Amino acid sequence: MGTIVVGFDGSPSAEVALDWALAEAVVRRARVLVLAVSPLPWSLGYDPNWHADREQIAGERRAEVEAAVAASRTRVGVPDDVEVEARVQLDERPAFVLITAAADADLLVVGSRGRGGFRGLLLGSVSTACVHHAPCPVVVVPSPSGDG
Repeated sequence: MGTIVVGFDGSPSAEVALDWALAEAVVRRARVLVLAVSPLPWSLGYDPNWHADREQIAGERRAEVEAAVAASRTRVGVPDDVEVEARVQLDERPAFVLITAAADADLLVVGSRGRGGFRGLLLGSVSTACVHHAPCPVVVVPSPSGDG
């Protein structure tokens, strides 16, 4: 059984990519690894002396990702026998984490735009890095609105 890795950051584009990856997993009879790479709070400009509980941050994010997976399974109509694992990794390098996770995957799926700030770009920095450096085929799923 093959593996599809899908990057998920909670953006509308990531939700569409998740739906696509789950539908493809049904066709391929593959398992899916939904990987959310979340930066730590201090990397977002918070006080670096704040010592947050990493497990609490990861647990909160994991709950968000699992809820998104459950909603996507329902939208797509994914049978219960399709294995889907939701994983959260706390790291400031989402492209690196996704590329590394895809080392043994059959396919890496990402949305065209994430939560980054440059709205005019056709592809976000993470999807661009994945296209150029992933060790397996990459599918970049466009957003439904066509604006990234």
